[in-house]
Amino acid sequence: MRPSFTYGPVPSRRLGFSLGVDLLPFKTCSMDCVYCQLGPNRRTTVRRREHAPARAVLAEIRAALASGRRIDAVTFSGSGEPTLHAGLGRIIRAIKRQTTVPVVVLTNSSTLSRPEVRLALAAADIVIPSLDAATESVLRRVNRPHPSLTAARIIDGLAAFRRRFKGQIWLEILLVKGINDGPAHLRALRRAIARLAPDRVQLNTVVRPPAEPWAKPLSRPELERIKASFGGTAEIVAEPPEGGRSAPAAGGLEGRVLGLLRRRPETAEGLAVSLEAEIGAVRSAVRTLSASGRIKPAAHGRRRYYEVVKDAAAG
Repeated sequence: MRPSFTYGPVPSRRLGFSLGVDLLPFKTCSMDCVYCQLGPNRRTTVRRREHAPARAVLAEIRAALASGRRIDAVTFSGSGEPTLHAGLGRIIRAIKRQTTVPVVVLTNSSTLSRPEVRLALAAADIVIPSLDAATESVLRRVNRPHPSLTAARIIDGLAAFRRRFKGQIWLEILLVKGINDGPAHLRALRRAIARLAPDRVQLNTVVRPPAEPWAKPLSRPELERIKASFGGTAEIVAEPPEGGRSAPAAGGLEGRVLGLLRRRPETAEGLAVSLEAEIGAVRSAVRTLSASGRIKPAAHGRRRYYEVVKDAAAG
């Protein structure tokens, strides 16, 4: 059975109801971030390939847009680093010919030093690049990138992209306690932000079960203090909305639960909102999938998340 290239729409912390587009095999990424909700990635890559056929991807997006469901954004994210798909630019331009719904790309910024990647992203409406590390030592500790990547190269690529891109840049900084939240590193981040001049600076922390159990979140007061030090464009990314469901989607609930959990861990309540399903039905599906060994619970803070068992993710 061919994997689906789209998922949702899911409630996004920043974008309303977002139709996710996942162009890559599971964990195809240039980094092995300690906080990654998809688990560790011991085989990083910077090679760009046309992993998913553009025609099939566009057909799924077209069907979702025609379904009548609420879609506030078409967002490239999912199982890895979207810019590693060599046809990303063609797909974005084709979507823009079909709809006025904003096109958003989440990227870890690792490939923005390449002119062809900057050109591919030029047609997007919003790009949300990450910059968790402004120094080489912190980059190695928090993002664990492919050996060819350096902090200076990543920041230079972001600066080159900022100079030409006509859309919005929302720079995301994910803070891990004791790793990239020290005073000296925050000063380095502020210098990078001044150079990049993003439209927004969005502070995040570890909110789902991370790849490394020792990767801990910052408290709300700690985030507030950092936000104040970063100035007027900084904001703390909020939790997903709790309501606002659109028309229910068709399809077997267990399959849809598993499809969403392949992309990110989620609570039963979050699954109910994302999949527009009754919480009782979601809990029943979760029990069935847990009993079959396809998903498992993962505690994070005071919340119980569910995630795919790794063999199930690969299958």
